[in-house]
Amino acid sequence: MTAKELREGFTTGACSAAAAKAAARLLLKGLPVLEIETTLPNKRQVLFSVKRCELDGETAICSVIKDAGDDPDCTHGAELTARVRLTKESSIILKGGDGVATVTKAGLGLEVGGPAINPVPRKNISEMILEELEGSPFNGAEVEISVPGGQEMAKKTMNERLGLIGGISILGTTGIVKPYSTAAFKASVIQAIQMAKEYGSDTVVLTTGGKSEKFAMDLLPNLNELSFIQVGDFIGTGIKTSVKETMSHVIIVGMIGKLSKMADGVMMTHRGGSSVNTKLLSDIARSIGVPEDVAFEIQNANTARHVLEVCKVHGYVDITTRICEIVAKNCSKHAGTNMRISCYMVDFDGALLGKCENFSQNIALEKEITDNE
Repeated sequence: MTAKELREGFTTGACSAAAAKAAARLLLKGLPVLEIETTLPNKRQVLFSVKRCELDGETAICSVIKDAGDDPDCTHGAELTARVRLTKESSIILKGGDGVATVTKAGLGLEVGGPAINPVPRKNISEMILEELEGSPFNGAEVEISVPGGQEMAKKTMNERLGLIGGISILGTTGIVKPYSTAAFKASVIQAIQMAKEYGSDTVVLTTGGKSEKFAMDLLPNLNELSFIQVGDFIGTGIKTSVKETMSHVIIVGMIGKLSKMADGVMMTHRGGSSVNTKLLSDIARSIGVPEDVAFEIQNANTARHVLEVCKVHGYVDITTRICEIVAKNCSKHAGTNMRISCYMVDFDGALLGKCENFSQNIALEKEITDNE
């Protein structure tokens, strides 16, 4: 199946806005709402099925089940629930209920102590309710968004480290979840770097996953936990955001698989989007004096891990340092600034295999001048 055939889904923000709109309609019409047409932030109109639809005095409770499409999203199947009470005041007051995180740290563009409902979903929820109130005697509403089971879902996110406690965030800038774009994860990478900056860090450690992050924390125990950011496949996003947030030093920690892709100039390293270039790795091996028969073996290796095993057997472990140097150089080029970049390669047990420290374009230029003298 290709990416074009994969099914799009909807964000938690879009589902919350639909649920809130349905609740407002239920209060105004007094009739069960089985489905609701809503306008997404990208102006697309979508018809959502309404799961829960209940009147409780002056309050209505409606819910929409999130369909994330074919995106591997931990909130797929979540029940976005809106409890709405209409008011005469000209304002929409948004609250977070069970399963929606509370903001406990500054730096996220959200009020500390308030619900983790991002600005675009806030606007969308408000607009959808106001659309229903047109021509009615009501001018505003009190809205509580909740997500049953949100606390458990949040354990699969970076929320707690970002100071988002007690549930998930209500997210989405377009209303649409693109399959395998993992837009929410990309947004969390940006947010995490902004948070590190807000709390005074000028250094971030970008890791490719939970395992490499744990190893990075062991290698760099003096850095604040907020400096460690899992970028997954989004190394390019991590680098560009670090530049934007004026970080002075970026440290990349990973294993040979992802690092060899970065050495190949790939800044989006999803395994479906790029494969390890063993031809490149064999050329790197030749550059450090590996004999032709070993270089040929490297070129025909099954995986990057296999390449490492071949090099170890033949005693050419220096390839790890050379890969780190090329990664630092490529990431520096991607940054387009003189921000310092370091790269550490670890093995699958966390042992340091190779490193390149404090590379910058100034250093590269100085080296080039020296080499040409």
